[in-house]
Amino acid sequence: MLISTPYRSLVLACAAVSCGAASAQDQSATALPDVIVTAQRRSENVQNVPIAVSVVTGKALEDSGYHALTDLQYLVPSLQYDPTQGAAFQIRGVGSESFDFSNAKSVSVVVDDVVMDAQRANGLIGLVDIARVDVLMGPQGTLFGKNATSGVMSVNTAKPEIGATSLNAGVSYGQRNDHTYNATLNLPLGDSSAFRISAFNQGQDGYGKYTTLNRTLGSVSERGYRARALFNPSRDLEVILSNDYQHHWDSNIRTAVSGAPAAVTAAEIANGVIPGPRNADSADSSFGQTTSEEWGSSLRLRYQLGNGATLTSITAYRGTTYDNDTPADLVPGNIFAYVPYNKGALGTTKYSQEFRLASASGQFVDYLGGLFWNQLDARQTQLQWATLGAPLVSPTGVPRTQLYALTGAIGEDGNTSLFNTRNTTAAAFGQLKFNFTPQASLALGGRYTQDRNSQSLRYINTPSEPITGVNNTFVATSAPPLYPEGSVSGHNFSYRISPQYQLSKDTMVYASYTTGYKPAGIAFVGNKYDPYREETVKSYELGIKSELLNRTLRLNADLFLEKFNDFQTTILTSIPGSPTLQAVIGNAGGLRSGGAEVSATWRAAPALTFNSALTYTSAKFTDYVYDSKTDYTNTALTNAPRWAGNLGVNYQTEVGGKLTLKAHADYAFRSKLWTVVGQPAYSEVPGYGLVNARLTFAPHDSAFEFGLYARNLLNRYFSTGYQQYGTLGLLHYTSPNAVRTVGIFANYNY
Repeated sequence: MLISTPYRSLVLACAAVSCGAASAQDQSATALPDVIVTAQRRSENVQNVPIAVSVVTGKALEDSGYHALTDLQYLVPSLQYDPTQGAAFQIRGVGSESFDFSNAKSVSVVVDDVVMDAQRANGLIGLVDIARVDVLMGPQGTLFGKNATSGVMSVNTAKPEIGATSLNAGVSYGQRNDHTYNATLNLPLGDSSAFRISAFNQGQDGYGKYTTLNRTLGSVSERGYRARALFNPSRDLEVILSNDYQHHWDSNIRTAVSGAPAAVTAAEIANGVIPGPRNADSADSSFGQTTSEEWGSSLRLRYQLGNGATLTSITAYRGTTYDNDTPADLVPGNIFAYVPYNKGALGTTKYSQEFRLASASGQFVDYLGGLFWNQLDARQTQLQWATLGAPLVSPTGVPRTQLYALTGAIGEDGNTSLFNTRNTTAAAFGQLKFNFTPQASLALGGRYTQDRNSQSLRYINTPSEPITGVNNTFVATSAPPLYPEGSVSGHNFSYRISPQYQLSKDTMVYASYTTGYKPAGIAFVGNKYDPYREETVKSYELGIKSELLNRTLRLNADLFLEKFNDFQTTILTSIPGSPTLQAVIGNAGGLRSGGAEVSATWRAAPALTFNSALTYTSAKFTDYVYDSKTDYTNTALTNAPRWAGNLGVNYQTEVGGKLTLKAHADYAFRSKLWTVVGQPAYSEVPGYGLVNARLTFAPHDSAFEFGLYARNLLNRYFSTGYQQYGTLGLLHYTSPNAVRTVGIFANYNY
């Protein structure tokens, strides 16, 4: 079995720990440090929080060698990321991925208290100067202002330090021009203020290639900065002003697996491409690429009131762009073409305001209440001009002038779709925690939300000559929508009940019942107006958090069951008038995700630490009949492995009395999964495991350190998603992490 080896390793590790408990504890081992999180919007030891939380520290991110927020899925077993249908995170196998602009994210990404909800954006590029990432499992709307039916990823960047001057810089270089350059500068601004800025440039050349263009396929390039200024004008007032800019570019597009016409496959082979499940090359004569930008500012005010209460205000503005140029022909256009012109431009703006009032901790009643308002506007133009199999140039060399406008509509004047969307949320939320005794407490939380989502679809004319080189005429393939615009409004009250009991100083048990909600939305698919209903969830969780062996072993575990009603999901289906399968969002009547999570951290000696985590998830539709014809009931959710886990070790020793050696290794594995609803035969991704390693040499009395790193040391190839694309057949996506990368690095810390 795929996971038998790592699972046995985890069992043996736990057995070894148990044996160690029976023997004398190594007196040189020291207690694990407390992990402080803000999962309940106040600073607390994670062991005292009655929520399943996975914490990834900035040091753990550095040791792993990962560069992207999406790579956290390899460090947190319960977290997944699907890059195919609009791109989104999942937790415990559950999350909506959709191209629809009114669809709220199931997993909310929150960076320094600001919700990052823009479509096609994750809110954070470049994992530089990160203090920690808290991944909260299950519905979290009662304490976080935005809808989050599956969980929250709360990212905390490093805070400016008053009175400290520091410079941290790093550089790395490896295979395929894998590189990172970053620096963080902290400067005091008098006795009560400080400024901190981080900048980064990172990327990697592609592992695939365009055989006819002599260019790499799968390249990534990113750059940006984050700046924060901290002011303490009085003892009671803290002001943090933040600003950031981030840029991403990649040429990671789909490549051929199977199913294309014989003539197309022959042309691919003749041009140096062998279609298959490991193929990362393309013979397309048009270059595909995606470019995105994110920027924004926020103002965070925190005022200390009487009796230890605090009032917090977070005001934020953010903007994003997302431009895709992703033709789909597979071979040179003079041989065969399908959708040679596929260009989109998305722009979003977002304003949000949040207020929170929190009491001091440790009273008979601890309270936290808040108000939240968020408005997200999106404007998207999309053109898809196709030949549907005819080459772009005739045998006599005459350019083709007539194209099919898949983004037009019969009887409408326009060859390009124009979407305008506004999503507005207003909410009030809060929690009361009753501390009945030093051992027993009960948390009651609630959230009332009002949402309004609106969207319209129009058509505009885009001049073709600058794009195709000729003045084209266009033939639309489908009728315009019956309703070119619409809106949906809704409201909901969700709540949480969570008792907890301290069995001993270092062991706590808890239970929770939580409900959650996502608003209804507007969808236009194949020019069809097709709104969908709101989604609700009921979540049950039972957990234990403990520290054993003189606090050298931290062992946490939980059982969970989540029942969704009208789950918002996406499938690939045929649309009348469209030659390709399209992603359609709708409601599945029922969905259930249940399982168990366990994590352990053991400091076996002052210089030796082990960590491990294992998740079992059974996520499937309990009621899903699409279009009264196809029954997906009892089929597994997409991108939801049944087993996922990781193992890690950190070791430090002295070498020759003048050098410190730090060694890190980690192994992340997941069992097989499927990437298309109800289509396991062609969309199955076999299980795989990734090994990363890092060796660091730190000379004594020096600000420098250097070393070697390896990602995917065993060179384990895997796909991240499959897609049936009309006549082109089965295509797939892969990741830069799917091939081994080895390199060197150096850091300077002053």
